[in-house]
Amino acid sequence: MAVNRALRMGRQAGACLLATAILLAGLVILTASAHGQETAGAVYVVHAEQSVESGLQSYLERAYAEAKEAKAERVILVLNTFGGRVDSAEAIGHLVRSSPVPTTAFVQGKAISAGTYIALNAKKLAMQPGSTIGAAAVVDGSGELIDNPKVVSMWREEMREAAALNGRDPEIAAAMVDPNAELKLDTIGKVKRQGDILTLTASEAVKVGYADYTADTLDDVMRQSGLEEREVVTVSPTFSEKLARFLMMPVVMTLLFIIGIAGIAIEFFIPGFGFPGILGTAAFGLYFFGHYVAGFAGMEDMMLFIIGIVLLVIEVFVPSFGILGLLGSGAIVAGIVMASPDIETAIVSLAVALVVSAVIVYLIAKRFKHRGIWNKLILRDRLTTEEGYVSNVNQTELVGRTGEAYTTLRPSGTAVIDGNRYDVVTSGDFIAAGAVVVVVKVEGTRIVVQRHSTGN
Repeated sequence: MAVNRALRMGRQAGACLLATAILLAGLVILTASAHGQETAGAVYVVHAEQSVESGLQSYLERAYAEAKEAKAERVILVLNTFGGRVDSAEAIGHLVRSSPVPTTAFVQGKAISAGTYIALNAKKLAMQPGSTIGAAAVVDGSGELIDNPKVVSMWREEMREAAALNGRDPEIAAAMVDPNAELKLDTIGKVKRQGDILTLTASEAVKVGYADYTADTLDDVMRQSGLEEREVVTVSPTFSEKLARFLMMPVVMTLLFIIGIAGIAIEFFIPGFGFPGILGTAAFGLYFFGHYVAGFAGMEDMMLFIIGIVLLVIEVFVPSFGILGLLGSGAIVAGIVMASPDIETAIVSLAVALVVSAVIVYLIAKRFKHRGIWNKLILRDRLTTEEGYVSNVNQTELVGRTGEAYTTLRPSGTAVIDGNRYDVVTSGDFIAAGAVVVVVKVEGTRIVVQRHSTGN
């Protein structure tokens, strides 16, 4: 009986221990699961559906910095672009591949040219059905193909390296850049011949191993990446970044320069309006604001520009034989150029603006010449009789009167007219003293006489 009781108690204790062990194991698993859910990072969706340029670069730098700080699990970079600047694409590509947060590029529509390079730097690549990738040949600003061997070679190797970095065929990347490359793609039954530039559709990209999968929507990308349960943080350009991108467009930048130069110059030369000066200052302010938001302009650039304006103002009132003017002009140009990510574009825009604004200032100055600052430097008052000024006695009434040469006129001398002596002069004749003369002309104090026809 005692033995049976002991056995029963042992079995009950064992069952309790087993239940306790199972319960503890379950708690550990639940705790670990809960901990895993608490520490799982969010997914940052970053939209890059615009031209590849310095404004996009600045925006993506901010987005990736936010994702890194938040310890995000992944960045989904939504691409839809026809390309853009090579230097900006290189910087963005480096940003994508060096980020501690892995990137999945999702091509919606197009990832052409520079967009292809950005996509190839991503760890994973998803493409929407109907989208395309490739056509990454180097072109100039007008869209003409650049066939410089050095440029083509450099960009081809950049593309090859980006492809190989994530296990993609580098020869396909080279065929997207180099018109002279030849490539046979048996997987999709396609041949890239010399003179062509390779472009792949979404299905073709999957077959040749360039895209990991196709996805209809962003949710589809999340599902196929196993991230459907993660928190989604969408990053889009702020109003300031959109405005900065607009202000940094070459055409807009040139227009700001024209307004800025013309407005300030008009205020200098034709003071009193006020509005041109305010408009010109605002134009330059917008230029520096755009480049500051984009991360290219610093306070030193703006200070250099302001110092240049101050030096020009001082030159107007304190002439320095042009030294202050040259220093001021140099400081203004240096401030503008240093704030720009592309020195060549800034110089060209500035040169065009100088010519156009010079024409505008000339036309305005001609129209309002009576208000120009030069009027304060030039004495324009005339001491005329009409204004009430009399510099000597008016003797025009002597014209036609006769008199007698008091002295010999050789050709100047003295004559007596109406009983008064006058200094007179002939037209070159010599007239003896005592001869009768007649006044033929009076010019100020100069009295011209000649021998009277009936005189001696």
